[in-house]
Amino acid sequence: MRAVVIAEFGGPENLIVKNIPDPEPRPNHIIIKIKAFGLNRAELYFRSGLWGDVPRVTGIECVGVVHSDPEGNFNKGETVMALMGGMGRTINGSYAEMVCVPLSNVVAVNTNLPWEELAAIPESYATAWACLTRNLELSSGQTVLIRGATSALGQAAANIASIHGANVIGTTRDKARFETLRALGAEPMLDIPNLSEQIRSRHKNGIDAVVDIVGNSTVVDSLAMVRPCGRVCLAGFLGGGAPVDAFDPLTQMPSGVQFSFFASAFTFGTTEFPLSAIPFQSFVDRAADGKYRAKPAHVFDLSNIVEAHRMMESNTANGKLVVTV
Repeated sequence: MRAVVIAEFGGPENLIVKNIPDPEPRPNHIIIKIKAFGLNRAELYFRSGLWGDVPRVTGIECVGVVHSDPEGNFNKGETVMALMGGMGRTINGSYAEMVCVPLSNVVAVNTNLPWEELAAIPESYATAWACLTRNLELSSGQTVLIRGATSALGQAAANIASIHGANVIGTTRDKARFETLRALGAEPMLDIPNLSEQIRSRHKNGIDAVVDIVGNSTVVDSLAMVRPCGRVCLAGFLGGGAPVDAFDPLTQMPSGVQFSFFASAFTFGTTEFPLSAIPFQSFVDRAADGKYRAKPAHVFDLSNIVEAHRMMESNTANGKLVVTV
């Protein structure tokens, strides 16, 4: 099969398309014939070697059809999504024509969506839904700020929160992207230093919740904008992974605010968080009927993976990047 292989750790130019052996059947695993896959920032870290020695075929999610299932849980040819389960981290991932994935990390869906549109959904929407409904326990009528809202995860969160009946504020560093946020049902704001001061000038008592996708460089400021008993969920590291500088909960964390982190790589498909708990079919149906603006921002062919990674690394995508196989 054709696969994208990390020739050596480093820049996008080290991603090489070559032929490698097809995956072999394993107990409690499913072999998927991949039709398309979404790109995720984790794969930048895998490719660069910053997260240690990982498999040379990266990729943490895909959509396609079942090629083989030794356990008989899925029918051959059935449309499925797969995410996490060690893909790209401990086993070969989804940047290929086929992949062998743990049964626990595969879910079937019924849809007529084009493959490239279906591929924009699994990881982004599952993570956004988990952050909003589990970590933040967001309710209709509450106000949530999504920091990094024009990212793929941010747009998914804005879609879900808006349909859920929340008042959504979405931040971006580029005023030209305000229309993207308005179309998602979010009030746009520029993400500036000390944004909490601007939020507090509009919401004296603080807002209910924050999904912080920018990460360690903004999380202290995000904590400062939330009301007592409000919640902040750290969900990404768009601003880089450097440690929070001298974080002191005594002086920098408002009393009563709940702070959590969501790590999909170590969560989805576990006994504590089975994929059956996530409404994937609802995501797909709402994307199909236009309730979710879930189409990919850019679509690439497998042979253009270097260009796709360069765009992802430059933070210019304005949404989900998808590769068709």
